[in-house]
Amino acid sequence: RRIHQHRFRELVLSAYQRKCAMCSLGHVRLLDAAHIIADRDDRGLPEVPNGLALCKIHHSAYDVNILGISPDLLVHVREDILREIDGPMLEHGLKRMAGQRILVPRTERLRPNLEFLDQRFQRFRAA
Repeated sequence: RRIHQHRFRELVLSAYQRKCAMCSLGHVRLLDAAHIIADRDDRGLPEVPNGLALCKIHHSAYDVNILGISPDLLVHVREDILREIDGPMLEHGLKRMAGQRILVPRTERLRPNLEFLDQRFQRFRAA
């Protein structure tokens, strides 16, 4: 765990009122602060506009490009995943997120950086 991660997590979860931006899950132990632009990138600073509060399943799906978030704050699910048939987690936890608008912080300066979302969304589309 990188030194700044604990602080980043606290700031992001607080901004999102301790709820997953996609599904509103409020169990804090199951929430992560996901980077929009990876922290290994020069612009991937540990700041709230570069973060999203996501539950562990949505964070993992976001990281591996199963889910993407467009700059208009809509959740997208890869087409191959939408066609896949599996259990209830895939149906309810992932596929039903398609077209949903994510929750964002009330304070405008804490909302996701739309340029970062666009850059990250292009990676999702290319996957």
